[in-house]
Amino acid sequence: MTNLLERMKNTVLADINNLLDKKEEKNPLALLNQYVRECEKETDKVKKLVERQYKLKEEFSKELRQAEEMAEKRRRQAEVARKAGEEELSSFAQLEQTHYEERVVRLKESLRNTEQQLHEIEKKYMDMKHKLKDMKIRQMELMAKENITKAHHTMNKVLEEKQASPTNQARFTEMEEYIEELEKKINTEYYKQTMDEKLAALEKDMLKKEDDTISL
Repeated sequence: MTNLLERMKNTVLADINNLLDKKEEKNPLALLNQYVRECEKETDKVKKLVERQYKLKEEFSKELRQAEEMAEKRRRQAEVARKAGEEELSSFAQLEQTHYEERVVRLKESLRNTEQQLHEIEKKYMDMKHKLKDMKIRQMELMAKENITKAHHTMNKVLEEKQASPTNQARFTEMEEYIEELEKKINTEYYKQTMDEKLAALEKDMLKKEDDTISL
């Protein structure tokens, strides 16, 4: 029973994948959009890893500085204790110095490995950013082609309908005539308005001159 259900599931998944493959063949832009989304997600993941690696590098550097300072501090203290005849204190300081020096060696190696790893993932991150940018440019190119193809298809369809159908031809002719009439009406109204403004300005100017003459 389990094997039968598994085979049924695999068959359904295969049918779905086959359907998606056919859809993607018909619509390459949809496939590219999917690739871009996946690439963006992966690029964001690598970006977070890069940021985390930088923080780890800073932490290792900080720990290294502290270990070096403590190793030097214990060295000085061991020397002071030895000169003062405090052998127990001097031995303790020397033991601490040894621990810190060993830690310095370990931290230097860890820091070196971290920097190398950081360089590697930074390179991968930059490569992925370039790939993502190239894919987005390709996406825009396909969108532009798709858009102009749809525009030509729509225009050709309209023009073909206009030529093929007498009804459509009459409708287009009627629309063209209406637009011409509307344009004439707008021009006439504009001319009237302009003339009214000119006449009003002329009348105002003449009245002003008459007033000036009376005043004299």
